[in-house]
Formats: sequence, C-alpha cells, structure tokens
Amino acid sequence: MSIRKMSLVTIISFIFFLLTGCIGQSTEEKMFDILEDVVKQEKSFEEQQEPLMELEKKERELYKEINSLGSQDYDQIVKLADEAISMVSNRKKHMDTEQKSIKSSEDKFKSFSAMIPELKDAELKNEAKELDEMMSSRYKIHDQLYEYYLLGIKYDTELYQMLKNKDVSLEQLTDQVTKINNTYDKVLQANEKFNDKTKKYNETKLAFYKKAGLSVSK
Repeated sequence: MSIRKMSLVTIISFIFFLLTGCIGQSTEEKMFDILEDVVKQEKSFEEQQEPLMELEKKERELYKEINSLGSQDYDQIVKLADEAISMVSNRKKHMDTEQKSIKSSEDKFKSFSAMIPELKDAELKNEAKELDEMMSSRYKIHDQLYEYYLLGIKYDTELYQMLKNKDVSLEQLTDQVTKINNTYDKVLQANEKFNDKTKKYNETKLAFYKKAGLSVSK
C-alpha cells in the first residue's frame, strides 16, 4: 500500500506591495504572510512523503518474501517478520511527524481565520471565508487519514507477530489480511479527499491573492 499526500504549494517567492500602495501592512498583506507561513509549517509534512513510500515499498517486498517461504523456513520467517515490524515502527514515526506538521499548520491558520472580520470588501471576505472552510475541512480529513493509517499500522504489526506463531491458522491470517486491506482502503479514500481538498485550496488561495490586489510572482 502506497500513498502520496499532496502538499500546499508556495505560490510566490516574494511580494510586491498592494496595488493601493499603503504604508505599512494592510489586513490583506498580513493575511498573505500568515498563509505563506502556513505553507512553511507543512515543510516537515512534505519531507515525510518519500521515506514513507520507500518504507512501504520495502515492507511489501518483505511480505512477499515471507509468503514464498514454507514451514521449514521458520527461522527466516521470524527474521523477516521482525524486520517488517521495525519498518512498521519507522512508518509510524514518519506519520507522527507528518501529523505534528499538519497540526502546526492548523494552529498558524487560526490567525488567518481571526482576521476575516477585519476585511472591508464583501467579496474578498467571502473568498476568505471559503478558504477558511476549505482548510478546516482539509485538516479534519487529515485527522481521519492519520487515524486510519495508525489503525493499519496496528493491524500490520499484529499480522507479522502472527506469522511468527507456528500454530497460527490460515483462517486467522486471512481474517487479519482482510482487516488490513479494508483499513488501507479507507486510508486511500481519505488520501484522495485530502489531495482534492489541497488542490482546490491552493487554487482558491491564488484567487484570493488576486482579488486582494496582490501582484505575485511564482
């Protein structure tokens, strides 16, 4: 099972002043700074994607190797199962780091939400509210994704422990694999929703910048 979660994108590398040319930061400029800081808070989130995918790939290869062995290869099965359990543990560490990054992003985004009432332009305020609702939904989806992923990790660990048990039945293994597959199906569904919400958020954020009169350079 391999998933890749879409990150926020830094839309610009620098900002010219608002076209109105006010002295000091306007509400729009402050909100811009907050949104770009939100991106920075998710840098650690981005950094977890490649190692997670690599661990998932190696773990799949180990599982296939275990399945190719027979009862006469018990010692090798135990060795490989222990290696797989170690990989599962490392996956959890990456997911915990990812979730912490998302939570930091969420905390920073609250400052944006708090500034919405300060916007004077009605259309711009509506755009900001749309951003706020979209991001709130995105955070909730990731919480769900994280919950499902940790459940999958729990079931994975149980499976590898079962494989080390000489007395485990085929029925028990089959039931466990079914639980794992059903859980990761939920992970993939949540991941698709997360990526879709992220894409729409990034598009809406750019529209907000343009509506606010910000001249941006990608």
